[in-house]
Amino acid sequence: MASGTWIKRTRVGFVAMLSALLMLAGCGYHFASAGSGLPQDAKTIYVSRFSNASRFTGFNDQFMRYMKDQIAEHKRLQIVDEPKQADLLLTGQILRVETVPVGFNGVSEVSIYQQYMVVRAQLQDRHTDKVLWANVLSSINQFPTVSSTVITTSPEFLQQNLRSQDIANLPDIQVAQTQQAASSTQMMTKMAQNIYSAMSEGF
Repeated sequence: MASGTWIKRTRVGFVAMLSALLMLAGCGYHFASAGSGLPQDAKTIYVSRFSNASRFTGFNDQFMRYMKDQIAEHKRLQIVDEPKQADLLLTGQILRVETVPVGFNGVSEVSIYQQYMVVRAQLQDRHTDKVLWANVLSSINQFPTVSSTVITTSPEFLQQNLRSQDIANLPDIQVAQTQQAASSTQMMTKMAQNIYSAMSEGF
């Protein structure tokens, strides 16, 4: 089998696997109170450290900063330091974090990678132990590895502290490193936003 054909088939396999996983991640568990949103009398929340089933040590600790920042930004709930101080308890698990190639140049070298993460999360009323919301959610982002594939007018790039001239002057390895770091930040931010929105609105 020619190497180009193998790469094309491998790419299709990656994309199919990723699509199936993310479709599965979008199908969560809904409870009777799903449509009610947050309880009106809930003022405080304890965010438990999510466990980590991914291959990346410490990824859950990185994500917790984004999750807490997202809750604090909305100013609806006050984050407390102890579970006994909280009206609500948020727990979860990082199920998967992966990076897969999805774009190739003319000589079959990877030019674009896709990152995704899958998280299971649950919101519980600490006073009654009732599960108010639970779901499995996904967040996905992609990043280029060479300057020629960086879209410097995209919203993702404009969030970075870089200019188009900076990217053009960087060697490919630095382009890949800077874009992967930015993609990871955006992916975790999106996930934190998804979790907060879902648990607040009950879906």
